[in-house]
Parts: sequence; structure tokens; C-alpha cells
Amino acid sequence: MKLSILVPVYNEQERVAEAVKRVLGVDYPCPVEVVVVNDGSRDGTANILGRIDDPRVRIHHHRRNLGKGAAIRTGAANATGDYLVIFDADLEYDPEDIPTLLEPVLADRAEVVYGNRTFGSHSSYSFWYVMGNKTITLAANVMYNSYISDLETCFKLMPTALFRRLRVRSHGFGIEAEITAKLLRQGIRPYEVPISYSARTRDQGKKITWRDGVEALWILGRERIRRH
Repeated sequence: MKLSILVPVYNEQERVAEAVKRVLGVDYPCPVEVVVVNDGSRDGTANILGRIDDPRVRIHHHRRNLGKGAAIRTGAANATGDYLVIFDADLEYDPEDIPTLLEPVLADRAEVVYGNRTFGSHSSYSFWYVMGNKTITLAANVMYNSYISDLETCFKLMPTALFRRLRVRSHGFGIEAEITAKLLRQGIRPYEVPISYSARTRDQGKKITWRDGVEALWILGRERIRRH
């Protein structure tokens, strides 16, 4: 199999080069491609991406900022891998965990795999951020009679064809809730594996807000009552 690693990027000039370097430095059990989507960055991100010279990396640009969901859709539309996984360029996640996500798939134990953050002690964690994530995850479990641990995780690995069939339409961070809701509605229960996570603060550039949490709850409800 071949894995497409989708990297949505917006105003990450301080981190994007290191993020791509770390992704390429991992020893994967299969061929990979890295599909970077620059989502209308206004800083030096585009220039930095233009200096990357590796045949495994393909870069696409949005002329203006459309949101994380839109960037992921662009990446998925251009992916050539059998499977895809989403990786944020903010270095909160460790690309060394991606092979761990692949293990259940390669062993034929799972089709969809989520990376489960444990939210242990870390100075950057906000109480309300963690509680918001747990509330959204609980809401999904109640609405869809499931038991998952981390709905908002960035690390979602699944067949590229399956992702395309989901026809996600959220432009922003709501894509996380929409993907999960559509999977659960189809009876697909993600296989979860533990991953490491190092949250950054708002001052360091964290972009998600409480409004995204409200939107996620709305999306979960919308998808639950939506007619087939």
C-alpha cells in the first residue's frame, strides 16, 4: 500500500520546514507521499515551501484562506495513496506515531484508525480546551451509540476512497466532527491507538477556539438527523 500524508498549512513559517523534515525522516513500513496544502498563508510559508526539494513532497496553494477542512479536501483530491492520514504542521503531533497508526491496518485488524491523545500533564493544556474536547466526544458517543476517546484528534487514518465517499463539506475545524459523524453513522468504528501530543498555547499560534466547539456539536447533531 501507499500512504498519503496530508499537511494543511496556514501561517506556519516558524514550523512548517521542521514539520516536513520530521515527516520525511520517519521510517515508514510502506511508500509515502506528503501532500502539503498552503491555505492562503500571508507570512513566509509559501516561500519556505518553495525551497523544499524532495520527490515525495507535492505542494498545492490556495490563493486565499479557506479553512482547514477545505485544505484537507484539496489534499485528498490530489492524493495518490491507497490510504491517507492528516498531519498538522504545528508540531503538536509527532510523525513518529504514524507507523503506529498503520500497524492495525497492515495486520488487517482495522480499516480506520484514530490516534488517541491521553491529555496527561502538560503546561500548555487549557482546562477548558480539554473539557471541550471531552464534551464533544461524549456527545458523539451518545448520539451514535459508540465509544471513542478523542473525536478531535488530527491523526485520522483511513482509505483514500472512503474519505472521498464521505463527501465532507466543512471548511474549518468542523471537519473533525463531520468525518467522525459520517463514519459512525455508517457503522464504522475507528480503531484507536495511543499517541503523543504536545499542545501549544494561544500565544504560540494555536488557532482553534470555543466557537469551533459549538460548531462541532451542531455538525454532530446535523449529521445524526440528516436523511440518508
